[in-house]
Amino acid sequence: MKKLFAEFFGTFWLVFGGCGSAVFAAGYPELGIGFVGVALAFGLTVLTMAYAVGHISGGHFNPAVSLGLWAGGKFDAKNLLGYILAQLTGALVAAGALYLIVTNKADFVTVGGFAANGYGDLSPDGYTMTAALIAEFLLTAFFLLIILGSTHAKAPKGFAPIAIGLGLTLIHLISIPITNTSVNPARSTSQALFAEGHFTSQLWLFWLAPIAGAIVAGFVHKALFDKE
Repeated sequence: MKKLFAEFFGTFWLVFGGCGSAVFAAGYPELGIGFVGVALAFGLTVLTMAYAVGHISGGHFNPAVSLGLWAGGKFDAKNLLGYILAQLTGALVAAGALYLIVTNKADFVTVGGFAANGYGDLSPDGYTMTAALIAEFLLTAFFLLIILGSTHAKAPKGFAPIAIGLGLTLIHLISIPITNTSVNPARSTSQALFAEGHFTSQLWLFWLAPIAGAIVAGFVHKALFDKE
């Protein structure tokens, strides 16, 4: 149960901090944190929670990560369902909290895109479904390679959260214009359910591509890099 609570709080912080930075702080021309700030915010959420609760649950905060770690032989299949449900719950509660804050602004009109993920007309810069599939697959695969490599028994101790957090920052710097960056089905689901627009109809891609990329990376790491 402690592990599930850790995954809940970690995923809550990822969504609240990362998506919250995009919803609240990114849009001010002179004072807003902008594109780079949002990317850094997502990385910082993972870095801080990996240190805070990673020693309890492993610090997945992402269904694709849990499945990739399973594929890499680092996570027991019997724990997958519990972790994924905890991650989804944390993401949904965080999105609900963001929604309550946004809708209680004095001049509130609409939540808009609400930092949701999309392709085609819902892509920040008009990228197609094919572009989104390729980007989400590759970026999640490399995210898992970073996680598996930095947490390996032979890796330097204590630095994994830094590598993982900076890796997620880099991923956002690459792909915010393409899909608004998912690499996390829980994060995509929570925002799509509250956003204005047809984001839920595109959720399939933000489950399929990250999970496929993570699983492939898990198998690749197990076959090529995890040998003694």
